[in-house]
Amino acid sequence: MVLDGDPVLHRPCAPVTAFDADLAQLEADMVVSMHAADGVGLAANQIGVDARVFVMDCPDAAGERVVATVVNPVLRLPGVFARRATDDEGCLSVPGEVAAVERVTSAVVTGVDVRGEPVRVSASGLAAVCLQHEVDHLDGLLYVDRLDADERAEVLRAAGLAPR
Repeated sequence: MVLDGDPVLHRPCAPVTAFDADLAQLEADMVVSMHAADGVGLAANQIGVDARVFVMDCPDAAGERVVATVVNPVLRLPGVFARRATDDEGCLSVPGEVAAVERVTSAVVTGVDVRGEPVRVSASGLAAVCLQHEVDHLDGLLYVDRLDADERAEVLRAAGLAPR
């Protein structure tokens, strides 16, 4: 797992243009890595791959599993008056630590699957947080980037990572 501070996590990922066996293998590797780390989502850059791909297996507000792979995702959030919630959020790239992050409680991601077929994932609750978190990764952001500088430094130090 790539940890905070690695440059691949701090820049936008490259769009995927080849829908081939390598992409299918990347998806399989990501799913295995996510489950092995007891995660609910994983972006390609978290395993060192510069590609706009994420996988997730995360419960929604009703407790139903949302399982998806999205290539070249586009995140759509409700309007300015959308319901928001603050909850503890963690990340496999900042191991063992969590911090309170405010997110909207519903989100939609569109994109394609590893065969290039259209995909639409609509989610609420934790799964909506997961959609936002994983697209943030692909845009070069980690949840700690949503914290103020002092809290970010504290979380990174607690995780054994260099504050930035």
